[in-house]
Amino acid sequence: MTVKVIIDRRVKNGKESEFFDLLKELRSKAISIEGYISGETLRAVSDRHNYVVVSTWQSGADWKKWEKNSERAKILARVEKIMSRPTKTRMYVHA
Repeated sequence: MTVKVIIDRRVKNGKESEFFDLLKELRSKAISIEGYISGETLRAVSDRHNYVVVSTWQSGADWKKWEKNSERAKILARVEKIMSRPTKTRMYVHA
């Protein structure tokens, strides 16, 4: 069963360019991971510093494997340094 993972982040003012570079790096690695289908990044209309990344995976197990990936962890450590609040991640399935 495919799953969608919603990652909600709020970027510190002035760190948007660095954030997008890190997102590109993450996505370029994710596309080679088994089970990755697609991803997109959305910015909130009401808050230009709030972003949501939506990624689609073949299964929850595929996402969990990527979530624990050591390369991903290194990049995420850099991402978290430029966030103004903790990242929120949730996995969803079609109802």
